[in-house]
Amino acid sequence: MTTDTRTRRRAPAAQTERLRKYRPDIQGLRAVAIMMVVSMHCGILDIHGGVDVSFVLSGFLIGGQLLAEIDKTGKVSLTKFWARRFRRLTPPMAVVIVGTAILAWLYGSPLRFRSYIEDGLSASLSFLNWRLVETGTDYFANDGTQSPYQHFWSLGIEEQFYVAAPIILVVMVWVSRKIFRNRALVALFLMAAIAGSFYLGWSKTPENQPLAYFGTHTRIWEITCGVLLALAAPLVSRMNTGLAAVVSWLGLGTVLVTAMLISEDTPLPGYAVAGPVIGAVMVIAGGCANPRFGAERLLDNPVLDFVGNVSYGWYLTHWPLLVLWPYITDRDFTFEERMRVVVLSFLMAVALHYAVERRFKKNVSLVARPWKGVFTGGFTTAGTAGAMVLATLVPLHLATSSSSSTVAAGFTSEASVKESVHRTKLSTAVQGTLQGAPKNMATHGCIDDFEVPKFVMRDDCVVGDPKGSKTLVLMGDSHAWQWNDVYDTIGKDLHIRVVTMAKGGCSPQIYRIFNPQLKREYTECDSWRQSAFAELQKIRPDVIVITDRARGEAKRDGAEASFKVLKETGAKLVYMTDTPEPGQNIPDCLATHIDNTTLCNRKEWQALEYTDVRAMEREVAEKYGADIIDTAPAFCAVDVCPAVIGDQVVYFDNSHITASYSKTLKRFLQPALEKILDEA
Repeated sequence: MTTDTRTRRRAPAAQTERLRKYRPDIQGLRAVAIMMVVSMHCGILDIHGGVDVSFVLSGFLIGGQLLAEIDKTGKVSLTKFWARRFRRLTPPMAVVIVGTAILAWLYGSPLRFRSYIEDGLSASLSFLNWRLVETGTDYFANDGTQSPYQHFWSLGIEEQFYVAAPIILVVMVWVSRKIFRNRALVALFLMAAIAGSFYLGWSKTPENQPLAYFGTHTRIWEITCGVLLALAAPLVSRMNTGLAAVVSWLGLGTVLVTAMLISEDTPLPGYAVAGPVIGAVMVIAGGCANPRFGAERLLDNPVLDFVGNVSYGWYLTHWPLLVLWPYITDRDFTFEERMRVVVLSFLMAVALHYAVERRFKKNVSLVARPWKGVFTGGFTTAGTAGAMVLATLVPLHLATSSSSSTVAAGFTSEASVKESVHRTKLSTAVQGTLQGAPKNMATHGCIDDFEVPKFVMRDDCVVGDPKGSKTLVLMGDSHAWQWNDVYDTIGKDLHIRVVTMAKGGCSPQIYRIFNPQLKREYTECDSWRQSAFAELQKIRPDVIVITDRARGEAKRDGAEASFKVLKETGAKLVYMTDTPEPGQNIPDCLATHIDNTTLCNRKEWQALEYTDVRAMEREVAEKYGADIIDTAPAFCAVDVCPAVIGDQVVYFDNSHITASYSKTLKRFLQPALEKILDEA
């Protein structure tokens, strides 16, 4: 999305050499790539690989420019090269970074503003991709945690390439000429870089998906494929034109077909991104021979030419608008709203192209004096980074401290839930707790990460009264772990030893689970569950409480198999129904709707999703003699599940209850558990 070509129309074939400075097919492919990106991000089409195509284009165009200059002069003018990059990239980027910060402050969640600004600072300095690696960001997460700057990861990789590429190529060409008197060593070096980088991306995907997805070293092979093709362009241009036409059409088909075969469940980058990359290489390679009936016949048209011209601006504008649009409009994010984002971001891209991008690109003074271009880019970068630093001092639209020194009340009775349904304004006391709400999670008990394949008993898994006369096991996924603090309190009061057995995303019921974070079948859950069952035989608990998140993939035979194993331990079984799903990030919603918190509440029929699964699991539990604790009355009343009950925020994200609210549920849970323990 970030490289430029001259936008004059193609000359007649008779006047055209095979190797051309302007490639209409590349301009058209650039337009296809940005449309793929925007369509995928906005949920218009489930098509991936647009960024991968763009990486190849950048490598081919920039590699071609550098190699041509090396052939002509034996060196590269770094000042001229970087000045061209600065003139092209930096001014539009600065406008979008600063503009996004303003929109985020006006409309976004105050709780995320500081994090957004840190992302904006990283984006302005071209290393956001490494910040996303550090924070373990899931690029395809759809839980309201996305940053409006997240798309700058790919620009960061390209800009890192622009810094290093001219230096590396000059050195490699010089060494290659000294040893082989040709470019053989350069080609070998590029092929080795491609192989090594691809292997790192493929091998790291199952181990550390954020590193594989955002890492420069795991993605640079895609850009390097373009550079290698630029190096081979004189040879490739001699291809038979009939064969070249077939190659270009097959390449375009490969891009589109493989892009549609990739889904959000595909482990990325892995090997899947090789499809769009290979397809892009084939389109460009076929076009090098300038065949009369190649894919250029489709790609060379005024519409794609125009879209290609504004593609950089469209890439910059669509994602921030997409992330902030729900906050700006306060409407459900329907397909129609997504289409509005597509259209509005395109219009913004057109304005950005003509008002900013073209002005700097064609500025006579900057073109004639490259040092001015470098200075302008450096000054713009420093100014943008400085603006992000200053933005951290901007006051947030939120009270920062509670006016009350007493512990805020939460659940006191079912009547307190009903009363909270009708509350519309967020009290100052609750506002004061909002900044800490995202971290208000269980501090007692243990939970194993996704990668852990086996449950191992350890000290932090034992809470309550470790020397208690009876043992209660709380078993499940993160929706069991969220109860740890209140079970710790109840265990201390009743002198009960509480053992927590929890693993993120892992149901204690025996069925196959696809893990969306790992992008594959959750085999670690299967092995962990078996080891946990084996540990139960050693512990011989008096009571086992089973609770987990309701999932559409749940199967009756899996629930039957699990409860049969649990029944054989001889323990008294308890099935605690899953908590309601709020459907959005609650702290963010409350922070942006202080005066109308009803917008953060959810209808009970929506919050208690997968009703058939919940009913099935309850039936199976009752079949095996389990007592049922229905949690719904502690969260919902009169068909509404409020986001704030009493003066407690109920959820710390879009799914899990806060530790503070769970502790107030002692009076809800303890009587039932005490009776069950007496019978055990």
